[in-house]
Parts: sequence; structure tokens; C-alpha cells
Amino acid sequence: MPARSITARIPGIRTPVRGLVAMAGLAVLTACGPVSVSNVASGVDRSDGPVQVALLVPGGSSDEGRQVLAESLENAARLAVSDLNGVDIDLRVYDTAGDPEQAEEVAMEAADAGASIILGPVYGDEARAVGAAVASEGLNVLSFSNNTEIAGDNVFVLGQTFGNTAERLLAYAADEGKDQVMIVGERTSEGEAAQAAIETAAARAGASIVATEIYSFSQQGIVDALPDIASTARSSEADTLFFTANTAGALPILAQLLPDNRISQPDFQFMGLTRWDIPPETLELRGLQDGWFATPDPSMAERFEERYEETYDDSPHPIAGLAYDGIAAIGALLATDESDALSRAALTQGSGFVGVNGVFRFRPDGTNERGLAVATIQDNEVVILDPAPRSFAGPGS
Repeated sequence: MPARSITARIPGIRTPVRGLVAMAGLAVLTACGPVSVSNVASGVDRSDGPVQVALLVPGGSSDEGRQVLAESLENAARLAVSDLNGVDIDLRVYDTAGDPEQAEEVAMEAADAGASIILGPVYGDEARAVGAAVASEGLNVLSFSNNTEIAGDNVFVLGQTFGNTAERLLAYAADEGKDQVMIVGERTSEGEAAQAAIETAAARAGASIVATEIYSFSQQGIVDALPDIASTARSSEADTLFFTANTAGALPILAQLLPDNRISQPDFQFMGLTRWDIPPETLELRGLQDGWFATPDPSMAERFEERYEETYDDSPHPIAGLAYDGIAAIGALLATDESDALSRAALTQGSGFVGVNGVFRFRPDGTNERGLAVATIQDNEVVILDPAPRSFAGPGS
């Protein structure tokens, strides 16, 4: 399947907005001192011109949602490439259709064509297949997934992970005196992963998991579980309810029915592992007013959204910024002009990178840490309680 090649100077892409914070941030952060790139393998050959980067998106599918996502990721990557200063990237786009076998096939095609690194794909099964396929070629893979189970070896995840979110929220909650936590989760593989992430984060934050209630993932299952959830919340001495559900699943039902069962704030602090501002209609749920959730740096994200809309006359997909962040990291490392700029050691240096979602860094285990803000909902509007950090205070772990 032929790739679509995008050079660093793209006709039709407008000049970057003057003073755009994320655009000025296409360099490795220096909060922990100068960048030091070790001599681990994964060299970058610049003798033949621009460095080739393979972007894997879920295009070529009959699924309209995947097509929209693919276009949005590609557009965001184009913006990032056009903003690079003094770094030449040959971005080649490959369609995976969201299929692991096709993703593996095009990844090998990209490797044979001379790619120095792979950005994408979106889905965990794809990323696992791609990582295995190109490992012998010495290529690292920056997946858009947030599934930490696929991270490791040559695969890194760019998505906001459950663990990162839980750590941020529970640390903030502990500072606010809310450290007796009840988990309310769903009986799915994703729900199990979310529960495990909260339990691990609680131990690090000094919080106690005093109860856990799991419901079957259906509307009737949620309704049937409500009496037990309410009873356990009252008897467990919990001061915080931590929900794993997202706005496309059980969260709206829980937000509506729990207050009807006398489980509400301020008696219980509600927290969520997912974004409560997507879609915006979620902000109108009365049960979520004054609840807490984590979000990327909103001021930087808003600048990206404005620029994207100005350039493409459309709104970006909620995860489109990950493509920009990936190019930002790659561009920052290439700017060091080291031959091993895209090695594992370089990718995991502790000071991290700046992207349109704020600061982030890759951990040695392939997961990531993002600088997140803690937000709440007041009068159907997002209010930032604790801003996202603009740098990392110490080395990654």
C-alpha cells in the first residue's frame, strides 16, 4: 500500500501563529539540565536528506469514525511538521484500517522504505503487531494508544494513561484531605485495568481503598448495582468515589441516579478516571458538578484547537493532538543532531518534551507521564483547581 509523503514545507499550511506556546516548545525541556543522549543503537541516517518518519493511521476502513480519526491525526502531524525549525522530516502516511495484520504489513513496508521511527498506530493490538514486526530493524514505535499492557521493548504509548491520571488525582485528593477511596467500576477488561491503576496509584499517594463495587456493563446492570453501591458508600466510611466509567458508557447514568440514592457531594467527593469535558454535554450532568477529573494543560490545548480550526476549517479529534506531540518529540530529538537521536535512551530522557497537550515524557517501561491539570465542573463550566505543571521536577521513573 503506497504511503502519502509529506515534506517539512507543505503548500497550503499557514505560517504558525506568532507566540503560540506549543510551537515555541519544539525542544527538549531543560528543567533537569542539558539533554544527554547515550550511545544506544537506533541510528538516524541523514546522508540522503530529510529523516523519514512513518505515520500509521486507521484510514482505508469502511468505518466512518476511523476515517475521521485518520484524517485528524494526519492533519495534526502536518501542522507539527510545518512548525519544525531547522529539522527536515519526510513524513510518510500509511493506512492500517485499524487492522493488526495490515498495520504489520505497512510497518514492514515503511521499514524497508527507510523509516527511522514509526508514529502510530492507534489501537493496542495494532501497536503490538507493529512493534514485533519492526523490532529487528531497530525501530521504535510511538503508539497513540493509552493501553499500558502493550508498552515495553520498542513500543511506547502517547495516550493519557489510567495510571498517570489516577496518580495525579489521588495525590491532589490526599492534599485536600480526601484519602478514603471507594472504586466504582465496570466488569470489563478496560474496567479491570482501570481498577488496577487506581489501586497502584493509591498506594503511591498514601490513599486507602476502603471499598470496591463492580457493576455489569449494561444499563440494567448499573441500575441493579445502585443499591449496593449506595449502601457500601455509606458503610465503608469512604469520602471519595472514584469512577472508571466514561461519558459514552455508565457515567451519565451514575451521575443521574447516585444523587437520587442520597450519594452526592459534598458528603462524597466524586472523581473520574476519564475526561468529563468530552463531549461538552457532560458538563451539564448535575451529579458531576464539583466533581474532579484530570485534563491536559487547557491553555495549550485550546491554542492547538484554534490553530487546527483556522488551518483546516474543522475541529480536531480529541486525540489528534497526540500526533502533534509525537512529531514534537521526534523533532526535538533530531534537533540535537545526534546520530542516535531516536534511540530508547534519547526518548526516555527525564526532562521530557513540550507538545500541544503540555509537558510529557516517556518512561523506560514504555508508558508515559503527562503534566495534567486537576479540573472541576461549576455551573456547567470547567474550572481548573490545580494547573498542569510546565516542567518536570525530577527524573522519570
